[in-house]
Amino acid sequence: MIIARSPLRITLGGGGTDLPSYYREHEGFLISAAIDKYVYVTVMRPFTQGIYLKYSQLELVQKIIEVKHPIVRECLQLMDFRTPQIEITTLADIPSGTGLGSSGSFTTALLKALHTHRRRPVHQERLAELACHIEIDRLGEPIGKQDQYAAAVGGITCFTFHRDDTVSAKPLNISSETLFDLEDNLLLFFTGFSRSASGILQDQNEKTQKNNQPMLDNLHYVKELGRRSKEALEAGDTRLFGQLMHEHWLHKKSRSVGMSNPQIDAWYELGLSGGAVGGKLVGAGGGGFLMFMAHDRNQLRKVMTQAGLEEVRFHFDFEGTKIVMAA
Repeated sequence: MIIARSPLRITLGGGGTDLPSYYREHEGFLISAAIDKYVYVTVMRPFTQGIYLKYSQLELVQKIIEVKHPIVRECLQLMDFRTPQIEITTLADIPSGTGLGSSGSFTTALLKALHTHRRRPVHQERLAELACHIEIDRLGEPIGKQDQYAAAVGGITCFTFHRDDTVSAKPLNISSETLFDLEDNLLLFFTGFSRSASGILQDQNEKTQKNNQPMLDNLHYVKELGRRSKEALEAGDTRLFGQLMHEHWLHKKSRSVGMSNPQIDAWYELGLSGGAVGGKLVGAGGGGFLMFMAHDRNQLRKVMTQAGLEEVRFHFDFEGTKIVMAA
């Protein structure tokens, strides 16, 4: 049995500039942080021939083409399993559709497990490239490359998405004191809303491809906010970082009418009045987690939990996608 795990992620600045429709013309930049909430994939060889899948559904098929789960099907085809005799199970600490990049984490974990099963070493950045190839090129999802790279590489990382489709990854140069400050005062609260990112990102993708000027101006500005966030964090100014998060959220909301809703807006305003410097919804928008930078974390926890939101506490992950058991 092989068990692989991939971390989920939060975006600290520049989100949305990792889509090919944007970076192939303008180059993208963002800061992503892997957290210690994981997607797990187990791969083993059963006694009988066939493909056994256990996720939110159960599948038992004899041919790869019959697999309903699109990512599993494409990964098995990519790895050239000609006579499949394999069982794949997946578990996650956080459900999908919550804005923490679970699809990219699942794809990297699955590819890592399959490569280990076939005794093929794979480097972290190559793993991310393959995961992007599966989701963006083979399945045609209107998504970016952040989730796959953040999961594969781990840590708090600055990613530059170049016009030629290559990606540069560089660790954010912050002090231990700033790191601990972020872990203490970045708070995640689940809104109770789950959603697919594809619809919101499809709208962004189409407008960017059509050179819609308001959308391009928005993304240019958000990219610049990402660079300013990098400077603030490397200078240890977490309060300024929180203020930039708030500015980011205001611009992010203007991208799509589905980015927020009255209830999320009310919770956000409650957070600002109850101990937060700034915040935003993590991910494409429409639901998932509200993330705040707190100046009074105890007060913020109190007001948000009284409003009915559940906090998910976390630390950062610096290992990325890895094999946790191979037996």
